[in-house]
Amino acid sequence: MITNDAVILGMLMCLLGLVFYTGSLKTPFWTKFYKFIPGLLLCYFLPSLLTSTGLVDPHDSKLYFVASRYFLPASLILLTLSIDLKEVFKLGPKALIMFFTGTLGVIIGGPLAILLTSMVAPEVVGGQGPEEVWRGLSTVAGSWIGGGANQAAMYEIYKPSDGLYSIMITVDVIVAEIWMAFLLLGVGRADAIDRFFKADATAVTNLKNKMHEFSKKIAKIPTTTDFFIILGIGLGATGLAHLLADNIAPFIEENAPGLAKFSLTSHFFWLIVIATAIGIALSFTKARKYEGAGASKIGSIFIYFLVATIGMKMNIMEIGENPGLFGVGLIWMIIHVGLLFLVGKIIKAPYFFLAVGSKANIGGAASAPVVAGAFHPSLAPVGVLLAVVGYAIGTYGAWLCGILMQGVSP
Repeated sequence: MITNDAVILGMLMCLLGLVFYTGSLKTPFWTKFYKFIPGLLLCYFLPSLLTSTGLVDPHDSKLYFVASRYFLPASLILLTLSIDLKEVFKLGPKALIMFFTGTLGVIIGGPLAILLTSMVAPEVVGGQGPEEVWRGLSTVAGSWIGGGANQAAMYEIYKPSDGLYSIMITVDVIVAEIWMAFLLLGVGRADAIDRFFKADATAVTNLKNKMHEFSKKIAKIPTTTDFFIILGIGLGATGLAHLLADNIAPFIEENAPGLAKFSLTSHFFWLIVIATAIGIALSFTKARKYEGAGASKIGSIFIYFLVATIGMKMNIMEIGENPGLFGVGLIWMIIHVGLLFLVGKIIKAPYFFLAVGSKANIGGAASAPVVAGAFHPSLAPVGVLLAVVGYAIGTYGAWLCGILMQGVSP
């Protein structure tokens, strides 16, 4: 019904404004409401109602492209600006262990989900030629280990039909966002989950506290000049990242096409890597003092706009059109989550590592910093760094998953 992006932008910003306004109210109802329902979850869910009710068609909107290509890299730069890299390294190896556990959960979860479904309803995971369901599911594996570039690579390798691919994109988005909802609900209960894991979250808490103390120490009332400098840093560096990515990706594609399997021919991959590198480099300069004028707050605003556009891509009504395939996706996700909890319990990993390790796979750079930032804005770069690893191994992992799914398909 609504195709004008200016109108859709206005609606999204009103929804975000409503969430933050009600979240700031200290009345008993809203205090209790937001104790159980995180505001970030609403920032995903409410925009999805615009799509589910037919008010907007996200495929016709350019807002997600703007958010992911302009605001996401700018937010990564501004959120990374004040990071203390030495403290990040003190987080230890458990973050990487949980990340690779998430990757393994996706690789083995796909074939196991097909195997289990084929015992009950083999027609759901069957098909012939380009309609073979495993071909479509391989694109979900690409998205769930790396991101959009890896998903596109699986589409080219296994060549599912366009109709099947379209369904799989919906399965990908909705199942991933359902898990995102549970992850965000867990953020408020992180201490209880850590007690269940018998995890020592001291390193995460120390990093969070150190960044909070740094922000308080340099805090100031920002001026218009401060805001322009912050926007100049964020968007100027984003422009530089685009300029470099525009040249690096085609150069590699032309001279070393074999590196495509590591996502090194993807413009978006280089955009995220370069933006993060610029932010980390600036954290060693005087630019980090702009954290005191609200650099991370502006970065968070950019991230929340991205969140709203991601939420708008989810149409919960489409679950009823392909319940069998959504069932396969849910089984797959349950296996991924179950393995994460099992390993997390064994190595006594803090919930932060479980949540960020999972979303660095399932969601990549667009979701991992959001989840990490839900714990504290200063932790967002941890999600970005893990997501970059996901981009690098995503095509290999998804290719292996596709081979395994083909082997067990009826």
